[in-house]
Amino acid sequence: MCAALVGGMDRLRKEYVETAKTLGIDLKVFTGQERSIKNQLGELDMIILFTGKVSHAARSEAVKYAKTNRIPLHMSHSSGIASLRKCITGSS
Repeated sequence: MCAALVGGMDRLRKEYVETAKTLGIDLKVFTGQERSIKNQLGELDMIILFTGKVSHAARSEAVKYAKTNRIPLHMSHSSGIASLRKCITGSS
């Protein structure tokens, strides 16, 4: 399974990837500061969007990509490891 994380903190990039890996997910991380991410997303099973730590342009691009490609989109205002885990597992 492959997912993309848009937003979050640069200093947690490694922990995001490691946490996702333990849950069986290959994770692509975009901190939201990139100019354009749509060409880098590729085929995904889910997009996770941390709304508190992302530019408006990156947020809009991720939402549009998810709708266009019918990819599940999980949003969280918090950008911690626990929030990532909740989005991946679907627990509340």
